[in-house]
Amino acid sequence: MNWLFKEEPTHYSFDDLVREGRTEWSGVKNPLAQKHLHGVRKGDRIFYYHTGDEKAVVGIATALSNAYADAEDATGKRAVVDVGPVNRLPRPVKLAEIKANRKFASFPLVRMGRLSVMPVGDAEWAEIERMAAVK
Repeated sequence: MNWLFKEEPTHYSFDDLVREGRTEWSGVKNPLAQKHLHGVRKGDRIFYYHTGDEKAVVGIATALSNAYADAEDATGKRAVVDVGPVNRLPRPVKLAEIKANRKFASFPLVRMGRLSVMPVGDAEWAEIERMAAVK
């Protein structure tokens, strides 16, 4: 499966992930985003998206674990996932470019912009890689 994870780069950027080598992806509270996070499995591909002023897909990461219970959540309902970097995209793909591309008309990033964890179809994944000049 493919995913897109969103984060404010001033909070935790893709460069931070590269420097640290791995992180526990936590703090997701939205119920739909949590539903998606619960579906993450070890080896899944993840686009790393910078929110805020940047608004762009900037890198590729991988799930280093299946989703598991968030130790900080007393209710036991929230999940976290261990994530590691794969590589920075050759060129960031801006949200405006994605919105301008008809292939993304039903893409959750376009339809539900505030969602922090969302699935990415194989065709959408390939199109973002094409737009980023991934070889």
